[in-house]
Amino acid sequence: MKLSQGVEWAAHCCLLLAHTEDGAAVPRTTLAGYYGLPDAYLAKHLKSLVRSGVLAATSGPRGGFRLARTPGSITVLDIVEAIEGSTPAFVCTEIRQRGACALAAERCERPCGVAQVMYDADRAWRDSLRGVTVADLKDKLPDILRKRARAWLKDPSGPLPALA
Repeated sequence: MKLSQGVEWAAHCCLLLAHTEDGAAVPRTTLAGYYGLPDAYLAKHLKSLVRSGVLAATSGPRGGFRLARTPGSITVLDIVEAIEGSTPAFVCTEIRQRGACALAAERCERPCGVAQVMYDADRAWRDSLRGVTVADLKDKLPDILRKRARAWLKDPSGPLPALA
């Protein structure tokens, strides 16, 4: 399975937004600047996060993006599905019913071993991502990175705390 770079960008932007004070809206350019991302391409992913209810958008001079829910209620799976969709990585085409040794449909009432192992893997992967929230990611950040995020969000042109 391969995920687009948009998943990484979206997860990091949500993590950065978890550092805002009082849920303040953050301009897209501020998010893009923190990570050195192309603004126009990031916009596409931020819109997907808004459509899925992960982010909320505000227009106007004080507009921007903020988390639509608390960091503890947004899972990594929410972010992945906002960007990639919720379609499973594996789709069984039931090839057992084709070819020279095709089985009749009534003999294929259950998934075959190949399909079952793929379904189990997809379920385990989704359960793992569902078990980690933006708050969990934030809690794992070193203190200096939290300080740098807060400083950037307050003033993107100001000084950042030095990395020790």
